[in-house]
Amino acid sequence: MGDGAPMSISQDMSNSRKNSQTAWKPLRLGVDIWLILAAFTLLIFGLLMVYSASTDYSLVVLEEAPSYMFRRQLVFAIGGVVLAAILTWLDYHVYKKLAIPIIVVTVIGLASVLVVNEVINNAARTIFQGSGQPSEAAKLALVIYLAVWLYARREQLSSVSFGLLPLSIILGVLGGLILLQPDLSATATIFFIGGIMFFLAGGDIRQIVFFLVIGIIVGWLVFRFHPTGSQRLAEYLVSIKDLTQAPLHLSRSLEALVKGSWFGVGIGRADTKLTGLPVPPTDSIFAVIGEEVGIIGASMVVILNVILLWRGLKIAQFAPDGLGRLMAAGLSIWLALEAFINMAVIVGLVPFAGNALPFISYGGSNLLVSLAAIGILLNISRVSSRSQEKEERSLNAVIDLRRRDRRWGVSSSRRAKGATGR
Repeated sequence: MGDGAPMSISQDMSNSRKNSQTAWKPLRLGVDIWLILAAFTLLIFGLLMVYSASTDYSLVVLEEAPSYMFRRQLVFAIGGVVLAAILTWLDYHVYKKLAIPIIVVTVIGLASVLVVNEVINNAARTIFQGSGQPSEAAKLALVIYLAVWLYARREQLSSVSFGLLPLSIILGVLGGLILLQPDLSATATIFFIGGIMFFLAGGDIRQIVFFLVIGIIVGWLVFRFHPTGSQRLAEYLVSIKDLTQAPLHLSRSLEALVKGSWFGVGIGRADTKLTGLPVPPTDSIFAVIGEEVGIIGASMVVILNVILLWRGLKIAQFAPDGLGRLMAAGLSIWLALEAFINMAVIVGLVPFAGNALPFISYGGSNLLVSLAAIGILLNISRVSSRSQEKEERSLNAVIDLRRRDRRWGVSSSRRAKGATGR
């Protein structure tokens, strides 16, 4: 009885401490909350800006109701959120089986664009009355496929026949089909994604340097001899020397930013979008943002995209395996690249490119794949959180077992001494 009472009190105190720790244990959502907040803020703000930038464009250019583009974007936003939610719960390891079907469907989609040949603004990029842009889906498909392929071949990437050569074929097929549309910005994005993911996977440095040199040479040839590329390069070089000779797109974009000043003219009150700013709901929407909410508001868009990149790379850092690390890094770098190219074009830092501003520019294809990327990132975060919780439970179980063994060992020793004393 004398030995039993202290043991009972000790157990009660231990249980009390465990209950207290459980009660005060912080809530774990299992997903990256900062990523969700940044993406959701960009999405809601994007819907607001699409409504502001598209009313006149819908009425005058498309000859539709003023809210036509906004309503379509809202439908795609709802569908994209549902898709992101589904992908959040779909274990990213399933893409090991789906990678080849995904890339095959992507190639078929890109080829169908050339067959349908639906020319809009001197380019054939869609497959059904201006809708459905396979080149946008190709970027997401490429990240998924390369993550799976590079992870599976990680031990053989130093070999040209297993590393650089197959990578060049994959990028050549996708990039070539996109270049024929033509879509120079999407082609460049495809090759950049391929190169950076090969580097992240641990590709041989000599192969990476060779890939970089070839990429620069091919890029220069495209910009030098391709009609669209040479025109954009020439306009860019002229604008660097003299901004008064800048092309229409850049000059009107800079005009919008100057009018917006620090705090903007107010949502819906911009007039540059009504007086010749090219495609304000899509490629030029960052100029509309700059005019309506000013440098301060535009800077917040930049900061939100930096947060997306930061959280995506954090998810990659703590992913439970190499596949998750490659996929998360590829997705976050791709989204950041798209955003910063779009914004850099508006301020004249790079030649004109047709990259959309993710979550903000009008366009169902881009919005769907951007939200799908967020869903996959959240799933990697969720799987990583679950793996960490399992490790913690296993560690706590070992610690508790050792404590229990130590307690019983001390108690037995005390009983032995008591028996000797009697």
